[in-house]
Amino acid sequence: MAKLGAHYDVGKFGRVFPARLTTHTDITNGLRAICEKEGIKTGAVLFGIGSIRKLTYQVLAPKPETKLGAGYTEPQVLPGPIEVVSMHGTIWQGEKGELLMHLHGNFSDQKGVCFGGHIVAGGNPVLATLDAVIAEIKDVQMVRKMDEDVGMGLLTPPKFAELKEPPK
Repeated sequence: MAKLGAHYDVGKFGRVFPARLTTHTDITNGLRAICEKEGIKTGAVLFGIGSIRKLTYQVLAPKPETKLGAGYTEPQVLPGPIEVVSMHGTIWQGEKGELLMHLHGNFSDQKGVCFGGHIVAGGNPVLATLDAVIAEIKDVQMVRKMDEDVGMGLLTPPKFAELKEPPK
């Protein structure tokens, strides 16, 4: 069994980037372009709101064949217009130094029915606007590494705080 605890690092907020993505710009690709242009290697998308032409997202579902018994579904696509009620995520690097972004959000359709999940890159073009704030985090190591306990690549800062099991 894996150790109970938390991977973490200690840093500080650097620059903050209020941003507006323009019509037809994909959410993930637009935010990634800002990070690449400004040299952001680690950070967070603190929030985002706006509208999109269609929603492409994934949700967690049972997958007995995986180590955890769960995983993301195939991408689901909903026609727009779709309201981006809230959105947030993490920005970090892969083991080869590539920029990675993991975004989740809550959305509503024309009838006010709400959906939520993992935002699929390349499938969420902005309708009118997507307003977001990106915060850079400095002096930290945030790298995606394979976690053998769960069988997938996960954000793994270098420090670890081990927790004792709660009394039974």
